[in-house]
Amino acid sequence: MMKAVPTTLFGIFVPSNEPLFLWIVGFHIALGVLCVVAGAVAMLGKKVRGTHSLFGSIYFWTLNVLFCSATILAFMRWQENKYLFFIGLFSVFSALVGRNAIRGKWTNHLKFHIPGFGISYVLMLIAFYVDNGKHLPIWMDINPIFYWALPTIVGVPIIVWAMSKHKAL
Repeated sequence: MMKAVPTTLFGIFVPSNEPLFLWIVGFHIALGVLCVVAGAVAMLGKKVRGTHSLFGSIYFWTLNVLFCSATILAFMRWQENKYLFFIGLFSVFSALVGRNAIRGKWTNHLKFHIPGFGISYVLMLIAFYVDNGKHLPIWMDINPIFYWALPTIVGVPIIVWAMSKHKAL
């Protein structure tokens, strides 16, 4: 077996040039883009059956497959990426809480649905920036603590605002 050699893919550093790793990374990137778009459409759309629930479901299931591909990638380079596995695990768990609250019609379900999906989305963005920020234009010039902080600083007030708008606080 050949030793993995770092490479660049579309201008972004990739830690291995092995074909299986590159295929999984490509699949993972496509899932990530779909997940970000579906989550944004669900968050920004009207909160009625239809667009919101359809794109929320697409986000949820895509996030689960994204976590599976992230898990494979993390185990391929465990020492470097184990923290990404745990961020992904918490993101999926948070989305599961949000989904179960609304589908199970829990008492005060919006108190769990909104932050569940909101935190899930924030964690997904954190995982992306923590893993890729050092290689991205603009992001590479800022302190790495902001890879964690900026999605949180932007996301948490939006979650609180959404909860207050929907009387979930």
